[in-house]
Amino acid sequence: MAPPIDPAAPVDPSTGEHAAPTPYPWGPATGVGSLPGADPAEALRTVTGELPDFPHLPELPGRGAGADLLGRSAALLVDLAVDLTPAGWRLVPRAGIDQRRAQEFLARDLDALHEVAGSYAGPFKLQAAGPWTLAAGLERPRGDRAVVDPGARRDLAQSLAEGLAAHVAAVTARVPGAQVVVQLDEPSLPAVLQGALPTASGFGKLPAVEAPVVQQELAAVVGALGVPVVVHCCANRAPLELFRAAGAAGVSFDLGLVQDLDAIGTAVDAGTHLLPGVVPGTDAALPAPQAIASRLQAWWRELGFPGEQLHTAVTLTPACGLAGATPGYARTAMTAVREAARYLLPD
Repeated sequence: MAPPIDPAAPVDPSTGEHAAPTPYPWGPATGVGSLPGADPAEALRTVTGELPDFPHLPELPGRGAGADLLGRSAALLVDLAVDLTPAGWRLVPRAGIDQRRAQEFLARDLDALHEVAGSYAGPFKLQAAGPWTLAAGLERPRGDRAVVDPGARRDLAQSLAEGLAAHVAAVTARVPGAQVVVQLDEPSLPAVLQGALPTASGFGKLPAVEAPVVQQELAAVVGALGVPVVVHCCANRAPLELFRAAGAAGVSFDLGLVQDLDAIGTAVDAGTHLLPGVVPGTDAALPAPQAIASRLQAWWRELGFPGEQLHTAVTLTPACGLAGATPGYARTAMTAVREAARYLLPD
């Protein structure tokens, strides 16, 4: 998807047309988001060292409640409060200690970002739960999931978009040279579409939400952020075509799970950037970087696109977050995607 023309952009006097939009920032390799450990400065040093051309702000769920995907995203919400109950995160009238803890984790991460990477210039990625995964994971005060209530979904999506925009501004203030990309993590979205989410009792399933509704509400968040948005899903049956149609500038997925080559081809034709996950997110024996690149090149040939386009069309990543990996494997996985990306460059 090409970036929109800015009406305030300078006009070329020779043509009378607005200047071309700035291309979206992409690097050859990046991470999905989460890492093992609990030290944000150490995690940032690892990320900027292993993925120097497209680092990201690490998530460290090993720190406990509030550092997990839902809690961290809840820390971004504006004018909505959550708290942690035995059943999970729940919307509540007033913020409690758990939401404040999540906000403190995020503040420490931003301090570490300024300390470690304040002089960085280039593409830089942030991550948060997408609106559907957030609504699927948060309960309303009465105990059912917010995803069943259109009004609650709308309020959550608007609050999330506002909070993410403020988060982007906070990161840019600390790293002025960053070209920020936002990744929306949507692991629950396939279950939303398939009617596979369990009810609060666990004895039934919530009804499926129609794809046009999912697309429309996701598009509202994507369109509100004002920066390139990647939608990530490493679950089975990731709806890549829906992500593209919702306006995502990039789609992130586990290469081993995606079989819908038509959806991939449509995305490439539309200019949507691909972020394929090419190494496991947990400890495993990894092939050599050249073998990883060869696998991706074979996949690209199967899609039918010219080989010389591959290195500009993709950013390599692990298949999922690395929080469940050992620290040594996490570093090795990041090294592997960086080195494999080098083999995609034309001779």
